[in-house]
Amino acid sequence: MVTQEQRRRQLAREKFLRQQQRRTAARRKSNVRNSVIASVLGVIVVGSVLSYATGVFKNDDSKSKANASAEVTPSAKPSKGPDPCAKPAEGAVKSLSWKKEPAMTIDKSAKYDMKLATTCGDIDIALKTAAAPHTVNSFDFLTSKGYFDHSKCHRLVTNGIYVLQCGDPKGTGMGGPGYTIPDENLKDKSLKGGTYPAGTIAMANTGQAHTGGSQFFLVYKDSQLPPSYTPFGTISASGMTVLKKIAAAGEATGQGDGAPNATVVINKATVTKS
Repeated sequence: MVTQEQRRRQLAREKFLRQQQRRTAARRKSNVRNSVIASVLGVIVVGSVLSYATGVFKNDDSKSKANASAEVTPSAKPSKGPDPCAKPAEGAVKSLSWKKEPAMTIDKSAKYDMKLATTCGDIDIALKTAAAPHTVNSFDFLTSKGYFDHSKCHRLVTNGIYVLQCGDPKGTGMGGPGYTIPDENLKDKSLKGGTYPAGTIAMANTGQAHTGGSQFFLVYKDSQLPPSYTPFGTISASGMTVLKKIAAAGEATGQGDGAPNATVVINKATVTKS
């Protein structure tokens, strides 16, 4: 015969077992929920990377305004190695601006080359005059005015896409010459499979059509980008060596997109007719 004390203990055991079962079920449910959340976050992160890549060269101040109100969790900055580049030449950036695109003065049938004499070495570029005459004409005009001289290359991207961005005398990513030029050569044969190949120089823009100004990017490794940025030249082999040296030094944030650790300054930019 079961005593009252035995019955009480049995009920207590049954209660304990039910509690354990509920806790086990709750843990399973929590694990499933966390797995779903992780999957959703993964999709969001991938989507964010793709969105970022397609709009990576927006050089207007809309990006800055959007980021101004965002909370950023501070993280430890990576330590810098030795600067692989020399000290900049003496001189200061000129503050220049024009109201409209310069008149066409180049010979569209001729060959033109651009040289960026930087603190890290010379970057020689064969320009695609016939395919991008407005762009080449603008660079011919700007270099003749010393617009790029003593300006910093303000941005290095080392994750997802692989580019060095230059052409803003202010060094903020929001500067320009005061005028815009039309998009050109967006069906260039080199842009296959949504890729800007290593050795390409192309125009940055605001994300809208025909908003290029003076900012440009140099591709040091094949980069997946939509064909929205005017490709207007090809970088020489020696120029690629300079770019890879800059890229190897990394960027300041450690997140794959920031100011280059190397001191990249364009001492002098020139365009010459071959």
